[in-house]
Amino acid sequence: MTDLVAAPGADTAQTAIITGTLPPNDGDRPLAWAPYEPAPKKRRTGLWVGLGVGTLLIAAGAASMVLIAPGTTIAGIPVGGLTPGAAADVVSSRLAGVEVAFTDVNGDPSVTGADLGASVDAAALANEAFAEHPMWNLGAWMPDPIAADIALDTEVAHDKLRSLLPTTYEDAVDAGVVFDAASKSYVITPAESGTGVDLDALTASIASTITDGGDVVSYSGAPAEAPAAVSDAEATTVADQLNTMLGTLGFYVGEERTVPVAPEVAATWLEVVDDDGELRITADEAAIQTTVDKLPGLVNREPVNAEVVVNSGGDVLSEITAGVNGRALGDVSQAASEFAEQLQNGEAAYALEVTEPAFTTTTLHRYIDLNLSNQRAVLYQNGNVVHSWPVSSGLPATPTPTGNFTVFAHTRIQDMVGRDYVTEDVPFNTWFAPDIAFHGAYWHNNFGQQMSHGCVNMPVWQAEYVYNWAPVGTEVSVHW
Repeated sequence: MTDLVAAPGADTAQTAIITGTLPPNDGDRPLAWAPYEPAPKKRRTGLWVGLGVGTLLIAAGAASMVLIAPGTTIAGIPVGGLTPGAAADVVSSRLAGVEVAFTDVNGDPSVTGADLGASVDAAALANEAFAEHPMWNLGAWMPDPIAADIALDTEVAHDKLRSLLPTTYEDAVDAGVVFDAASKSYVITPAESGTGVDLDALTASIASTITDGGDVVSYSGAPAEAPAAVSDAEATTVADQLNTMLGTLGFYVGEERTVPVAPEVAATWLEVVDDDGELRITADEAAIQTTVDKLPGLVNREPVNAEVVVNSGGDVLSEITAGVNGRALGDVSQAASEFAEQLQNGEAAYALEVTEPAFTTTTLHRYIDLNLSNQRAVLYQNGNVVHSWPVSSGLPATPTPTGNFTVFAHTRIQDMVGRDYVTEDVPFNTWFAPDIAFHGAYWHNNFGQQMSHGCVNMPVWQAEYVYNWAPVGTEVSVHW
């Protein structure tokens, strides 16, 4: 049985004629199948070449979307053709690896940027470089250099350099503030400069070297002046602040500084400390508590009741005692800690919370009754007899007028002048009618009898009492 010959396009391994029978013949010439020849494959070389070039162009276009433009530099460091991430790594690595070789000292010591804690915001600068100068923007190629702010870690750098250059370093002394007991005020202790390496100048030299394309910075390690971190001017500012506080420091009730704090006591509360080159006021809570414990005895008080003299109508004629409200201290359990915090912030007045029990007012109705019949003056207060004294009123020819009067004036001493007399230096005159007064009489002792030209004579001490006891407006009743 004859196998079928593979159709065109079938596997060439199956194109051999595998049969044992004779092929058909055409007369004497046998007939035979033409051997199978696969159709030649089309050549696609041009297409593949085209695809390769296109792929490269696409890749190049894609790369230009993420790369920094050629010619771009950050702090003099070339970053063109790099991604922002790679650019940041290059800048950081270059800065860390830069060498600083010190001259003018023994031993040719050197350090790297990493040893000094050198840093720059490489990521931000790289992102800036890409944002402003992307490779796809041909107009952004070969831009001006991008400046970078290089910084050294002050503590790390000085620690490293101090061990590397021990003879270069001498510590500065900061200005300080202390309390002077003699003047009872705060004064400064002056600053003293030291020596060391000028980190600002060193940083500038590192930046300049890197910008110029160098890798080694040559820098003098000779001592440079190192000013104190706290200057005299800064210390003076703090001392002035404290001295101003001393003038107002205390515990207040309203606007009243009820419990002032003396400067020498405040000095046990307050101290100025140097906190890494910055002066700071501190307050001792325990010391403040000592004064807080005394506050009740210094603040609390009972009300002071008022006393006033009135007439029969209730009008106030004078104030004998001014009324003052009482005062009771509120909660001060947190006063010491709160005041300590205030003082550290420069606030010298601590407000106390108090309650104020109100005072009461006592009215004293005072009046004088003058009985001409028995020549006696009686002083009344709220209806009660205060004093009753014999006096000498006017003679029949110069009588003391009768009626109801009020005191209208007082004169401490004056001459009494009439048509036919002059009496000098008459003391303690309390005037209650025209040209009529109670007054002292030093020229006679015949009280209880009519003796005067109309005034009411009294012993000097009694006249002084009336002078002080009967204010203007005191009512006087004169009768037989």
